[in-house]
Amino acid sequence: MTKRFALLALGALTLPAAALAQWNGNWPVPGAVPPPPPPQVQPGAQAPVAEPWMARPAPSAQPWQSPAADPNKAPALEPIDLPPAIEQGVDMIYIDEELVPRAVHDSAAQPDMAFAAWSGAPVDFYTSVNPIYTELRRGLVKYQQRWGNLPQLPIPAGPTLKLGTAGERVSMLRQRLGLPDGSKFDAALAAQVKEFQAVHGIKPDGVAGAGTIQALNRGAQYYEQLIIINMERAKRLPAPEEQRKYVIVDAGNARLSMWENGRKVDEMKIVVGKAETATPMMAAYIKYASVNPYWNVPPELVRSLIGPRVVAQGVSYLTEREYQVLTDYGDDAKTIDPHDVDWQAVVDGRQDVRLRRLPSPANSMGMMKFMLPNYFGIYLHDSPEKEHFTKNELWISNGCVRVEDYKRLASWLFGGYVPKGKDPKIEEEVDLPKPVPVYMTYITAQPTAGGVQFMPDTYGRDAHLMERFGTQLIAAVRGLR
Repeated sequence: MTKRFALLALGALTLPAAALAQWNGNWPVPGAVPPPPPPQVQPGAQAPVAEPWMARPAPSAQPWQSPAADPNKAPALEPIDLPPAIEQGVDMIYIDEELVPRAVHDSAAQPDMAFAAWSGAPVDFYTSVNPIYTELRRGLVKYQQRWGNLPQLPIPAGPTLKLGTAGERVSMLRQRLGLPDGSKFDAALAAQVKEFQAVHGIKPDGVAGAGTIQALNRGAQYYEQLIIINMERAKRLPAPEEQRKYVIVDAGNARLSMWENGRKVDEMKIVVGKAETATPMMAAYIKYASVNPYWNVPPELVRSLIGPRVVAQGVSYLTEREYQVLTDYGDDAKTIDPHDVDWQAVVDGRQDVRLRRLPSPANSMGMMKFMLPNYFGIYLHDSPEKEHFTKNELWISNGCVRVEDYKRLASWLFGGYVPKGKDPKIEEEVDLPKPVPVYMTYITAQPTAGGVQFMPDTYGRDAHLMERFGTQLIAAVRGLR
């Protein structure tokens, strides 16, 4: 079965709409350039994934001004405006054109209106937005109401402040968190510190150590900027009427959610890429599942991990664990005798071999892969290492996405049943009844009932944007007050 895909790239404001900018992480890109050839990713291998910054036109909205007294009753269709450059750090790559939200298409078609919006003209052609965007916007209001009106008083560095301590820094901490004057760290202050920590991604222990003081000293405006960045990311997700059924893979909080008719119907933990091999922001169709999949070992792991063990223990290391050595990565690759391979040359990088592990519950792919054809070589899959989910060790993969409960996901994708192969030792591909979109994003300010909760910036994407576009973000925040 041949799996094909097309890459849609929306150009920057100075580029043709269908042009792909030279992807090197530096923006803006002067002039149109042809799209680069797809990276050569060996089938089944988890290739390291570079940061997928992609040029796209500017937003198209009038800034949302002063919030209503009840943020939950705020109007739902007025996106916050940002300058064109900001969007270049929040976009995703759409592998299939049908997955591009209408709001993205509309703004791409009207660059002059986008510039007019940034200049302050009353332009709004975002007719609908994803529910995550709406909840983040409401969360921004709640955040401003709870934390934005407190005294933005810097607290000098010093010893940890905790229950029972006293002094000038405690007095400053009390003032910073809106408590009555005093110099003692009491239960009321501990409760305020805990609440601040829980919202800002810090262990809520009620102790004001260096990390808590640093977060306080960033000020509310800093976190409001983070919320706006994440709202821009949420705009790239589909509105309820655009996709009836879809998956969101969120590398920001390491969760996979299943959506139907604009509602989240299920959620599970996932393991996503570590900082060096970040899971990309992209959208594609899940088209089929591989049942009882092989694991094609990434070449780097062959050299650095498995090869040295074969040198030390002999080829029995491979045979006991049901590894096969193959001639190449083609569909017609032949198996070869591992005794015929110079394994020291493999370790030294002087010889390349393809290594795969036969289907079994113990191989790294587990019992099923969910395939979304794309040139990053990214897919979703089961994992035998369930302890990572229990321990919340969730940012450790080479870019691909390990799912906590493959049967639950498969049942939802296949409409109520989990496909099984005819032979547990043979990989089989099973097409979905209908392809299901998956949107991979990075939301580091999660909407909650009380407002938002900030997540660690594992991939440094927020820091990159804050450093590069801080002036524009500050202006956007000021426009909301």
